[in-house]
Order: sequence, then C-alpha cells, then structure tokens
Amino acid sequence: MYWRKRLATSGRPHRINDAVRTVVEETGILRGRRKRAVDSTILADAVATQDTITQLISAIRRVDRQVPGAAEQIAKVCTGHDYSRPDKPRIDWDDPAARDALVSALVNDANALVAALADTELEGDAEFALALLALVAGQDAEPAEGSDGTDGRWRIARKVAPDRVVSTVDPDARHTRKSPENRRDGYRAHVAAEPETGIVTDEKVTTAAGTENSDPAVAEEFLDAEDGKRAWHGDSAYGTGDLRGGIDDAGHEAVIKPKPLRAPVEGDFTVDDFTVDDFTVDEQAGTVTCPNDITRPISRTRVATFGALCRACSLRAQCTTSKTGRKIVLHPRDDLLRQARRDWADKPELRESYRTFRPNVERVISQIASRGGRRLKLRYLGTGKNNAWLKRRTAALNLRNLIGRGLTHTAGAWTLAT
Repeated sequence: MYWRKRLATSGRPHRINDAVRTVVEETGILRGRRKRAVDSTILADAVATQDTITQLISAIRRVDRQVPGAAEQIAKVCTGHDYSRPDKPRIDWDDPAARDALVSALVNDANALVAALADTELEGDAEFALALLALVAGQDAEPAEGSDGTDGRWRIARKVAPDRVVSTVDPDARHTRKSPENRRDGYRAHVAAEPETGIVTDEKVTTAAGTENSDPAVAEEFLDAEDGKRAWHGDSAYGTGDLRGGIDDAGHEAVIKPKPLRAPVEGDFTVDDFTVDDFTVDEQAGTVTCPNDITRPISRTRVATFGALCRACSLRAQCTTSKTGRKIVLHPRDDLLRQARRDWADKPELRESYRTFRPNVERVISQIASRGGRRLKLRYLGTGKNNAWLKRRTAALNLRNLIGRGLTHTAGAWTLAT
C-alpha cells in the first residue's frame, strides 16, 4: 500500500511498466515482428452493485459528508428517510404501493437537495458528490404512470440508462455486456500484444461503457502509439469503419473479421454488392443503385433514400418492411468496409492469418484476468487506480515471459537465451 501510494503520486506512476518495456526493447524479442493482436475483457469491480434505493440514500449521505452546509439543508428539505442511517427504510417490500411511495420520497428529496445547493460554489469532492446525486436521481427514476413528474410521483425507470452508474462507492464502475446473455459490472481491460511471443505492447483500463471506451476506439489509441507498419489482428468488434480508416491512413494492414451485415428482410438484400442482386455504391458518381436497378444520389449526410420509389417495386417484399421505403445510410469509410468484406471472402490467406494469430491474444487476456484458474476481481476503486494495476500486471507477465526465455543481464545488456 505504501509503495503504491508513492508510485501513484510520483512524476512517473508507471515506472515499473516503463522499466520492463526497456528490457523488452533491449532483448530484441519484438525486432522485426510486425503483427499486433487486440482484445478486451470485462473485469469485475471491487464493490457490490447497488439498487436504486440504496444508491439514492448513499448519494444523499455522501453529500451530507462532503458538501459544506449540506446537513442543514438535508434537515430542512429531505423528509423521505432518516439519512443518518445507511440501511434501507423499513417498509412492506411486497407492497408495490409502498415501494412506489418510497421511490417518490427519495427522488423528491434528492431533487430538493440538489436545488437547495444549486447556487453554492463547490469544488473537488463536494462538487462531485452533488453532481453524482443529480446523476443517480436522473438515471434511475422516471415519472410514474400518468404523471409528468411535477406532482412528485416517480417510479424506478423501466429502461437501464446506457451509461448507468452502478455504485456510489465506485462511480466509475458500469453495466456492460460482453454478449447478449452475459451482463457484467465493472471495467474493461484493453490489451494489444505481439501474437507470436505473447509480449503485451500496450494496455488500458477504461469504464465498461461509452463509445470513447469501446474496443475500436481504444485500439486506435494503441495504433497511434506504434512506430512502423503493423498488421492488426482483431475480431469483428474491431471491424468499424473508423478503426479501419485509422489503420489505412497510417499505412498499416487490417486483419480484422468484418462485422456481419444484417438485411432488413432476413435472407434477402443487403447493402453490399457481392452479387448482382444486392445494392451497388458508386462513390465517384455519388450514387447507390438498388437490386431493381433504381439509382439514387448520396446526400451530404451519406444517405440514399428510395422512399416512394419502393411503392410499386416488385422486389419490395425482399428488400424492406418500412412503410416509407428503403433508406441506405453509408459510413464515411464505407469503401473500406466493402473492400474488407470482399477481401474476407476472396482471400483465404487473410482468413488463415486471422485464425493463426488472432486467438493468441486470448491466452494473454486469460493470463491477465485469472489466477490459479479463477477469475480475478479488481481490488481498487476508480479507473486510474485500476489502470495502474493493469500496467503493473502486464509488466509482471512480460517479465515472466522473458525469464522463461532465458533472460540474462550480461555486459550491461539484457539478452535472451532463446
């Protein structure tokens, strides 16, 4: 704990990771190796997920502790609960009316407290505590049925907010899904590795939600940090037009499985042009031609609208279920997305490279995220501390990898036996 704190507050908080990177460079293990594989995993946070009622009470208590003058305002405007107690109110939890009344009381208290302190000049922890209270009240509550919220009747929101805070103890933790069936709470650990050696070349912990923390967004950061051309291997989560554009602009190669296309009518026409039956995009002419040989211009916002022309089309049932007709929305790097799908279909060597090297990063992810066959749970609160943990862990794994290859220090230089 003592040394972690000293590292965190020093001018070089990641010096251990930097030192191991220097050793990796001196050994030459990555020399001439032009492949990188990227992947991510969800790491469980260090706190219990809180329900809406617990979060509201916890957030108000946090304001009480951290905001000057809040105690007086809580005593004046908050009447729904005794906030000196951390436990849940004693009500009949099997009674929906009692639960709804409690939610309304807590949300009204939260809103009243935020309003009472709105003109107070705050900074640091105090400012954050009040902002968190406003966020929790807003993300988890919606007006009750038949109410617009002005009558003080609220209920727990029927839909989960896309960037929902799951705990006031660790506000950076988030809900996320690695798959439709697998919902997790915590953080996302992103990794880039050299697939033939297993050496981790970059890493980052982010919150588990938000487009800026997505797999392709962080992969672009890894891309920018590399010198020289690379072949980037990734699964379809990395197959976005933005990332492919970044790879192409930097002169690198994308060995990334394309995202599958979905047709509005299952099994029928897609926006691709693999066959004469599908849509054809002519970027030079700025047009899109449909399977019935109808051509429409691409708008300034990259949309081709067929609209009323679909009404009498004999192929409509195979093309769209929309009452207003088919509309094609093109990504700014649609040309790269189309070419990637063609290459994946036409170049077996591309698929072979993907099958050979991309799975190797999964072994690296497994080493990072598990110990003794059991999945790790994070020990720290906040993105910054958990990112520091990841950097120390990847440094240790890289060092173990090098030691296994006969790492020695001879004549002032680090070398490998193999």
